Amino acid sequence: MTSGQATGAGGKPSTVFVSYSRADQKRALPVIELLEQAGFAVWWDGLIGGGERFSRTTATALETARAVVVLWSQTSAESHWVHDEATSGRDRGVLVPLSLDGTEPPLGFRQFQFIDISKGRLRAESERIIRAVAALHDAPPPTPEAKPRQVDRRMVLVGGGGLVLAGAGAAWWSGLIGGSSAEANSVAVLPFTNMSGDPEQTYFSDGLAAEVRAELARNSLLQVAAQASSNQFRERTEDAKTMSRKLGVTYLLDGNVRKSADSVRIAAELIDGRTGFSQWSQSFERPLTNVFAVQDEIAETVAAALTARVANPGRRRSAELGGTTDVAAYDSFLRGKDLFDQAANEATDRAALGQFEAAIARDAKYGAAHAYRALALAVIANQYVPAAQRPALFKEATTAARRATELAPKLALAFSALGFVLHSGLLDWKAARAPYDQSYALGAGDADVLTRFALFCARTGRFDEAASAMDRAIMLDRLNPRTYRQQGQVAYAARRYADALAPLDRALELNPRMGTANSVKGSCLLFLNRLDEARAAFEREPSLVVGLPGQAVVALRQGRQADAERLYSRLVSDLGDIALYQQAQVLAQWNKPAEALATLERARAQNDAGLIFIRNDPFLDPLRQMPEFLRLLKTLGYA
Repeated sequence: MTSGQATGAGGKPSTVFVSYSRADQKRALPVIELLEQAGFAVWWDGLIGGGERFSRTTATALETARAVVVLWSQTSAESHWVHDEATSGRDRGVLVPLSLDGTEPPLGFRQFQFIDISKGRLRAESERIIRAVAALHDAPPPTPEAKPRQVDRRMVLVGGGGLVLAGAGAAWWSGLIGGSSAEANSVAVLPFTNMSGDPEQTYFSDGLAAEVRAELARNSLLQVAAQASSNQFRERTEDAKTMSRKLGVTYLLDGNVRKSADSVRIAAELIDGRTGFSQWSQSFERPLTNVFAVQDEIAETVAAALTARVANPGRRRSAELGGTTDVAAYDSFLRGKDLFDQAANEATDRAALGQFEAAIARDAKYGAAHAYRALALAVIANQYVPAAQRPALFKEATTAARRATELAPKLALAFSALGFVLHSGLLDWKAARAPYDQSYALGAGDADVLTRFALFCARTGRFDEAASAMDRAIMLDRLNPRTYRQQGQVAYAARRYADALAPLDRALELNPRMGTANSVKGSCLLFLNRLDEARAAFEREPSLVVGLPGQAVVALRQGRQADAERLYSRLVSDLGDIALYQQAQVLAQWNKPAEALATLERARAQNDAGLIFIRNDPFLDPLRQMPEFLRLLKTLGYA
């Protein structure tokens, strides 16, 4: 290193110069930290002595910087220092302009497109910023040293505040957070930010956050917000206090991930949502093969922080919990889960299945991959294939789910998947009961497991258990419209029609275009004899298979015979045998019992998944005392 050469906080020659107004320092620090965590050596005025605004070293850093990042604001736009530094970057073609408060750059700099990071948009624009800076370097940003972020934070703290040291252990944490109430021990894991500069790697950062979340959720002492609710805050447009309040948690676990071909760097931070202040932060850099240890280390440290004791020490990557130690298998699993969670269409579901099978090919004992393979097969069988192909797919799904429970006897998902396949695929609710009950015993912290269990209970007459499980799921997943829809479905199954309306309205408030919610709402209104409202709800339903039957029933009740017949004809012609159960619902309500029973027998012959509703379905009440219907119930195990 030559004399006077500028260095960043880590001692490396600086390549990025950050220019801002001293009055904006508090807002500048997250940008500086973002760049440092991405691996750049950053020069900024916090690295020079007090009382000194400019120095020879500062001039060197500015003149040699590969990128000059200028933070425009109302204040900096009036600063001669910032103008001079921005001019240097502009003239050398290395200017990266950002706006802290939405202020446009001053005259002379408006020909350059700026990145607006006002109103909490820094996280949303982080990848764009990193790409812009990296583009001005000859090579990708260098890999930073794996060490806590305490040094840079400590250098700039002024006044009476203090710093929580990164990397503190469980003993230090034991006296920090008192009590063991659900509120004090509640945490949401936000989706980790992909810092790789490649949007295609987002599946990996999302998947890693999901794995940490799942690990925390297994701890019965913690209340962990579910993935769907936590993911509502991917763009970080609101502050920590607001996010915590909306999620109903006290703490937020945030992080970012930078993955390369053979290594991974993860920065994690625990934030107190009551104050917005960081309580713990640490950076981890490991070979990619050690990503599993990092996940466990983050989860165990956070659990120790929130429960004042290390949770389940020594359990890392237990096969009983469905894990793997094969990085390639893990990567395929995360890709598959990302595709499966999209629930977009047959192509994405089949692509997800291919990824789960690729994971299993790498590690035949990967229990979680077998469980998700079972779910994917069941979805494909139920939604996309002709009736003749379903039995073979359901048999394959059952085998995969049973294999998952054998490999991972402590994985709630495995038993939930087996219950789902047995009930929805094979229509064997008696066989499904034991795995569903086991999934509930193992997965009280998993909202998806809870809602599957609740729906099963509701459809088989265990209404109190269903309501209790749904209450727990709502507590964990309060921003997920599907959870409220399912709460409405549970109430509807118990024939508490008026009680079902509020959660259904909440689901539609969160996602006005979601499927099934309007049809369940319409059914509740129908049986409350609020026909005009029921009609409107059914007409808003985007899913024809559940929207058309309701419209046809309401039309006949309102005396619109021609409309009723037209809607039923469309149900038959457009959907055919896929909607046999729904055709029977309409025929029963139209007081055509013989046709309704014949259609139900056809549905039974094809293992129509709609038959899982038959025990409680009020649409079929006109058939309930008929011998043929009672015999059908008996064949399904309900008599």
